Amino acid sequence: MRLDVITIFPEYLDPLRHALLGKAIERGDLSVGVHNLRDWATDVHQSVDDSPFGGGPGMVMKPTVWGPALDDVAAGTGKASQSVELESSLPHLNKPRHDDVKEVERTPYEKREHRDGEDPSLPLLIVPTPTGKPFSQEDAQAWSNEDHIVFACGRYEGIDQRVVDDAARRFRVREVSIGDYVLIGGEVAVLVIAEAVVRLIPGVLGNKRSHEEDSFSDGLLEGPSYTKPRQWRGMEVPEVLTSGNHGLVEKWRREQSLKKTLERRPELLDGAVLDKDDLAFLESLGWSTR
Repeated sequence: MRLDVITIFPEYLDPLRHALLGKAIERGDLSVGVHNLRDWATDVHQSVDDSPFGGGPGMVMKPTVWGPALDDVAAGTGKASQSVELESSLPHLNKPRHDDVKEVERTPYEKREHRDGEDPSLPLLIVPTPTGKPFSQEDAQAWSNEDHIVFACGRYEGIDQRVVDDAARRFRVREVSIGDYVLIGGEVAVLVIAEAVVRLIPGVLGNKRSHEEDSFSDGLLEGPSYTKPRQWRGMEVPEVLTSGNHGLVEKWRREQSLKKTLERRPELLDGAVLDKDDLAFLESLGWSTR
């Protein structure tokens, strides 16, 4: 996968070099180009914003800068061809990983998102914005199949809307929100989305089950986890987890997942696939579909 990020703060994207994403770069599963939007500014001050038409507070990012930047990044030409390529922050130990040892086949998610009338060969442009569609695990799964994703990091009052509308000629455009709040800029949202997507590329986590059992992967929240020691500060690990009975363990984990979802995100249950045992357990906790 190729990620390109356009921003006025390139150093903000340094976390993409670390941990599992850095290892994905090292393994060749991921390449990341970071582009300074100011490289496309034409005035002596390298300005990228101006006052909004119609008045109002703040500044709006200019189409005359964003347009050429997106043109170059889409084509890999001009200033985009001179971008900074991120390298892994530290060399990782070259040791076999779980799926390599177990000879687990690298199987990507089957779904790849494109809308009617879109050219599926075009790169995906993600524009983080509070007004966008909420980002979900389903999006992360679909986008983990992309060959090329471009992120446009807005600042101030956002990017001139004509930039987003015009970009649809060269990209499959998605305006995306990571939550019902406002950030200073799009860079933090890019880190969130990039990590959620890249970790699902086959081989990045090293153990396929690590993401197959994530919260939201089956529409529910993940239940609690425990490790050694068996007793800590007067609290015991649930006995079922040390029983050695894998069937009981899986049943307990499923019930804990259902219980946590009911307590914290009950609306998720409406869209989850539930069998008769799930329904009976939820009803025992007071949940009703009526």
